[in-house]
Amino acid sequence: MHYPNPGDMMRRFPVKGFPFKGMKAFYQDFRLGIVGGGQLGRMLIQACPNYDVSTVVLDPSGVAPCHELASEFHQGSLTDYDTVYRFGKTVDMLTIEIENVNVAALYQLEKEGLPVYPQPRVIEIIQDKRVQKQFYRDNNIPTPDFVLVENRADILQHAAFLPAFNKLGKGGYDGGGVQALKSPEDIDKAFDAPGLLEKYIDFDREISVLAARNSKGEVAVFPAVECIFHPKHNLVDYLLSPSSASEEIQAKAEAIARRVLEKLEITGLLAVEMFITRSGEVLVNESAPRPHNSGHQTINANYTSQYEQHLRAILGLPLGSTAIKCPSAMVNVLGAEGCSGEVRYEGLEELLKIAGANLFLYGKKQTRPFRKMGHVTILDEDREKLIAKVEQVKKTIRAVV
Repeated sequence: MHYPNPGDMMRRFPVKGFPFKGMKAFYQDFRLGIVGGGQLGRMLIQACPNYDVSTVVLDPSGVAPCHELASEFHQGSLTDYDTVYRFGKTVDMLTIEIENVNVAALYQLEKEGLPVYPQPRVIEIIQDKRVQKQFYRDNNIPTPDFVLVENRADILQHAAFLPAFNKLGKGGYDGGGVQALKSPEDIDKAFDAPGLLEKYIDFDREISVLAARNSKGEVAVFPAVECIFHPKHNLVDYLLSPSSASEEIQAKAEAIARRVLEKLEITGLLAVEMFITRSGEVLVNESAPRPHNSGHQTINANYTSQYEQHLRAILGLPLGSTAIKCPSAMVNVLGAEGCSGEVRYEGLEELLKIAGANLFLYGKKQTRPFRKMGHVTILDEDREKLIAKVEQVKKTIRAVV
């Protein structure tokens, strides 16, 4: 923990009778700063009124998904030191909804006594895939074999390592920054920047496990979900909860997620994406220290949503039950191919007739091909019916212009 001494905290947060030292989470004058104003921040905001927490958001776009929902909205760069530092000085606690932020400013705010969760050192590890992958290796966390590379010429020296995926160290997001290199003939497609080569894995399926750790060190792990990726654009098309993997595999995955969480000593929510190989190995792909696309279904299908859990964790409150109330699916609503411009939605009325379907639109004014515009969660006790409804939803709603 990075709080100053309790006396300083009580002077900073004068609260009578509040059971958690130094905090005023149940009062509207508690200002939670969120760096990033996208859809994850939007859904985090929606969890805050039940705890009487006011939200203050920073985002570079004046029409970001959070701009109409936040108690207070600031437009500005997330990577500019002065902008992030000044923003942090206006709030009582800081969290993120995207990793591409100025960590130096977060370190300084933390040094001056502001609670910053997840901690800047965690964000710094996750920001650079090179550092992140080395963290797994150093802590004996199973992950695909990899080599660090500096540029395209360096990759030529590792041609024998192919087939592999070339990943940028920094800057990749939502499927960007990843290039498949099947043979030396593909090296001209590689990134000419610091990154890594990750050995190609013949995996059976991809799963994600969300876990949370509060500021007291208490941990709660959500059941694994199965992620089905879009065949062309390397982002989640839909997911199923719970995963259909064996109980043994799921238990192994949840134990690995707990290990990553505890080795990072993170306060907040962590999403750990993993491969299950055909031989039954569970390997960590990447992690994200924030709410995640693979946890949207928890809003309807679990006793505690990922957003409420993140809030509980950073406020030092008891963590909620992660148990599943009902099997579920989540379908991403993506911008239709060939459509760029002011968005409109086709099929809304038909979608809302589907039993168990719940629509979440992100408030984005402009669509473009494969941009995440919203999602639909689907609940059904029967897994076959659930999968059939996934296909029905995918055919019904479209984000077009």
